[in-house]
Amino acid sequence: MDTNHKFDGRDNPAFTAELGDLDKTKNGNNIPYKADEAGEEETENRAQWGHGLEFLMSCIAMSVGLGNIWRFPFTAKENGGAAFLIPYLIVLTVIGRPLYYMEMALGQFSSRGNVKMYEKMSPVLKCIGFGQLIGSICVATYYCSLMAITLVYLGNSFTSNLPWINCNDGWNDHELLEGRECVSASSNQSGGGNVISSSELFFRIDVLRQRLNIDDGIGLPDLKLSLCLLASWIVTLLVSIKGVKSSGKASYFLALFPYVIMITLLIKAATLEGAGDGIKHFFSAEWSKLLEADVWYAAVSQCFFSLNVGFGSIIMFSSFNSFDHKINRDAFVITTLDTFTSLLSGTTIFGILGNLAKELNVDVSEVVSGGGTALAFISYPDAIAKFNNVPWLFAILFFFMLFVLGIGSLAALQASANTVIHDAFPKLKPWIISCTTATVMFFIGLMYVTPGGQYMLELVDHFGGTFIIYVFVIMEVLAVIFLYGLRQFCLDVEFMTKSKVNLYFRLCWGVIMPVLLISIFIYFLYAMETPTYGENRDPYPPGILAFGWSILGIGILQAIFWLCYYLYANREYPARKIIPKTFSTKTWSPVGAKRTYEWRQFKNDRLLQDRCKEGNIIVQKIRFIFLGR
Repeated sequence: MDTNHKFDGRDNPAFTAELGDLDKTKNGNNIPYKADEAGEEETENRAQWGHGLEFLMSCIAMSVGLGNIWRFPFTAKENGGAAFLIPYLIVLTVIGRPLYYMEMALGQFSSRGNVKMYEKMSPVLKCIGFGQLIGSICVATYYCSLMAITLVYLGNSFTSNLPWINCNDGWNDHELLEGRECVSASSNQSGGGNVISSSELFFRIDVLRQRLNIDDGIGLPDLKLSLCLLASWIVTLLVSIKGVKSSGKASYFLALFPYVIMITLLIKAATLEGAGDGIKHFFSAEWSKLLEADVWYAAVSQCFFSLNVGFGSIIMFSSFNSFDHKINRDAFVITTLDTFTSLLSGTTIFGILGNLAKELNVDVSEVVSGGGTALAFISYPDAIAKFNNVPWLFAILFFFMLFVLGIGSLAALQASANTVIHDAFPKLKPWIISCTTATVMFFIGLMYVTPGGQYMLELVDHFGGTFIIYVFVIMEVLAVIFLYGLRQFCLDVEFMTKSKVNLYFRLCWGVIMPVLLISIFIYFLYAMETPTYGENRDPYPPGILAFGWSILGIGILQAIFWLCYYLYANREYPARKIIPKTFSTKTWSPVGAKRTYEWRQFKNDRLLQDRCKEGNIIVQKIRFIFLGR
């Protein structure tokens, strides 16, 4: 065999099978003797979505989450406002949507969760699936702690006198008030360097019991937050306990109901005095920001966080599709709707904050104190407190919407872990797996409901929610596009969907996406600083910082372990063959003996035609990307 093709996927059985490899089965069909005979049973036993719409709704509920509500508006404003939409839409177009579609195709073609899928492609690649699993567990455990905080606020909203409206005498001796004065959220007094709002004090003192530093440790879990954390996991468990049978039915509510509340809040925002100034502030553009590399890095980070790519959840959801489901359509709908939701939430949030600025007689920039939890639990409650009519009702609507959005994303992250376990131990009941993962993640999540929990959240998000995901997304793209081969992957998609992959996806997968991802990651490493925390941005204590690095370290070490394991397992081969054998993709195929045979015949026919064409392998790759042949 031509050694020039050894990393192009051409040693795959799809184009080395001979007629002599065929045997007759009981029903008389020609099936390759190497086919996975257990595959048919696996296909029959694997659960599937009750309706294709359930898959679409589940993906919407997963991708449209908290990141759209509290992360996107301020990320956009801090990175050029309306100008940020240009890099964001470019990144969405050439990285986000192609990567989303690629993960959908991998899951649907293989009918396996991410770990089993990569192991089927090449056993050494299972490290990518485990790396994604580590990232999804990190995000799931801290995500639920944010939902616990949301439940605290939701419970406190069922009263006409919202507890964060006025200052509390019990706060006077707290270290947060040292040298500063509390200002009631219901007053029209603007902030300054020596004042702090009652909304912020309620959040930091009454809800988080937050301490200013964690030099002496993060403290013990708060009882109220722990109970809310438990309640959040119980609700999530009810959604995921029966796998796709239960989550598919719940997806209609989880995907659609938040839009009812968002539109209600948008209508309310449009009627408020000063809303236009807030919206104008959100869409004002700083075009010079387009030349800053930080802005493009922020666009990729927001795209990953918002769409939930790289965590294994998309592969997991797609694995429960029928083999010929039209995923191209779904990928377009989901990524477009995700962007629309981000713009909708940004318009609503800044419209309401514009009213707050009008009430305080200050510029909008002065009430926009920050994103993330500061938006959801300080700025927004501050604005609601100044509503003249039924502020408690809008508080209930907002925090209930946040909770529902959180459930959709958390259920997907948990289901990703559940599927990895179920694929490894298929005889285990789904409810046992769901209860086990929920229990383990609940106890891990107790770390985030301590007085230093928010600082730990920032640390874990940096290493487990961003850094490790970047590493394994790059590995994912390199494995699929260059190890298995772009041509082979496109033929898999064509066999599955009965339509050729168009130029847009071929160009993004084969050139643009790998180049941009690697370039941005190099910049990420170059610009990375030691993580800090708190108002004063203090450095983390060495032990806690080491914990953060250990998350990344575990992900990298397990990848090195699997590489060494399979290199050792192939030690009997000549030295020049050890690497090709270790990274061989001969085991890749769809589930089911009959389908595997049809797939091999399809690829044999197509690739035999390609072998007749002139030109070296570089010319062939370029010709395939631009001409599709």
